[in-house]
Amino acid sequence: MTGQVGKTADAGWQIGVSRTLPHPLVDVWTFIAEDGVGLWLGPGVPLPLERGAHYRTDDGITGEIRSFHPLDRVRLTWRPSGWGHDSTVQVTVRSSGPKTSLRFHQERLLGPEERAAQHEYWQAKMDGVAAALAAPATR
Repeated sequence: MTGQVGKTADAGWQIGVSRTLPHPLVDVWTFIAEDGVGLWLGPGVPLPLERGAHYRTDDGITGEIRSFHPLDRVRLTWRPSGWGHDSTVQVTVRSSGPKTSLRFHQERLLGPEERAAQHEYWQAKMDGVAAALAAPATR
């Protein structure tokens, strides 16, 4: 069916959450790729930096790095422990002067219900990243 919000012909159901953060790109990227990985990917694992590297978080999310471009984006497969399928997540950063746009994009979702749940999930992750970056200890 065409015209359904969040449905594409190629990637199935998808969701994107983005926010412009009042921090330079290098600070946002460093947090996403290093110190803040546990906030968005899951606890207990560093972000693998090589294509084809596998990961498993402490809370059971598994996947594989599909691409890694420093200061730009990381693309990976993503499967929580209760799911029977992989999805694809891409995290991107874009400079906008002294600010940075951060985006979580997820595709290959099964339907509108999963899409809605993942929108809430990634919105909460974005809120956590924004709060952590705003904390004095991360500046």
